[in-house]
Amino acid sequence: MSLQSAMYTGVSGLQTYGNAMNVTGDNIANVNTVGFRGNRAVFADILANQVANGATNLQFGRGAAISDVSASFSQGSFETTGNATDMAIQGAGFFVVRNPGFTNGTYYTRAGQFILDQNGKLSNANGYYVQGYQLSTNTSGAITRASSAGDIDISGVQSVPKATSTFKFGINLDAAASAGATFATSMNVYNAVGEPVTITYTFTKSVTPLEWTFAATGPAGTVLAGTGVNGTATFSATGQLTQIDGGAVANQTLTISGFPSGAQPLNTTWTLVNGVTGASLGELTSYASDSVTNSVVQDGYSTGVLRGLSVDGEGIISGLFSNGQTQQLYQVQLADFLSPWGLTRSGDTLFGETAQSGQPIFGVAKAGGFGSIYGSALEMSNVDLSEQFVTMIQNQRAYQANSRIVTTVDQMLQEVVNLVR
Repeated sequence: MSLQSAMYTGVSGLQTYGNAMNVTGDNIANVNTVGFRGNRAVFADILANQVANGATNLQFGRGAAISDVSASFSQGSFETTGNATDMAIQGAGFFVVRNPGFTNGTYYTRAGQFILDQNGKLSNANGYYVQGYQLSTNTSGAITRASSAGDIDISGVQSVPKATSTFKFGINLDAAASAGATFATSMNVYNAVGEPVTITYTFTKSVTPLEWTFAATGPAGTVLAGTGVNGTATFSATGQLTQIDGGAVANQTLTISGFPSGAQPLNTTWTLVNGVTGASLGELTSYASDSVTNSVVQDGYSTGVLRGLSVDGEGIISGLFSNGQTQQLYQVQLADFLSPWGLTRSGDTLFGETAQSGQPIFGVAKAGGFGSIYGSALEMSNVDLSEQFVTMIQNQRAYQANSRIVTTVDQMLQEVVNLVR
């Protein structure tokens, strides 16, 4: 009876280390799988029976078994990809993805190999949508984050135009020019609908030394009003602007109305002085040199279409637009668990919530204990190949040793059979 039990003990060892080899093989097979978490077999002994023998107890084991397959959540190495939608987490947290085919199909993963699908939604290779918080920018530039997360949807995103509020020129007007000489310079400003509006300023040398008049014109059909429409600029003997229309140098207002598009009137300012000190900026001069426009600066822009994306350390996805503007669109949602070892593997490097893992704790990168996010990078498998080979050798030796138990017990039983000869 005891020999037969010993044989089955050896069999339990064969089964246990065969399954352990399966765990090791799975780790090695996924050594290049993005976001894969390596696993480790946890062994436990099996107590068959306990026999009383006077003052002592005889406890016989029945072999070994795998009591748990525990995942390792150590940090994996990073690979730079150059793909803007690829992301990797440095530290704690999981990306949250949603299976659109199920009501409660929420999964968690460290694999940030994401793409934009045909609907403009950020998704993984399975078509599961990445979750994030939408970001909104108001007219003053303040950014607001949505209170709840949803699918990261980039479809139809465009840059909202900004009407020009200020503009300025860097111009030199030739002090040696003859009376009646003219110099014109043009620039585009933008109205509320992002329509470019060409303004032309024409400067005319007065008969009075060190004095130029100016006049502004706009597109046909528009009406210009304000102090910046026309006036007289007076310069000092050193070529610096000293007066506008006989008074102190001040910013000039300009209102343009009557746009064919129906856009509201554009109220803008020709900036000539420092807004804090009131001192002249010194960008409008009159030196004895050719009249020339050195610079044109205005703060408006038209609408733009999306040309590219970028992701920063906080998981903020920003759009790069054709008008040269950058706009924050979404912030990636992260999740963490009190016991990530309790998560269930769902395949495709996805994990599912269980009672053992606890409920997910949601947040964003670099806040509340969550790690940071690297854009254009992927976290590789955290499997240490050398460690797995050592484990494989250990499992192989243990398997061989347990097979010897079976063959040895078989030989012993054969000896028992031979007793009748």
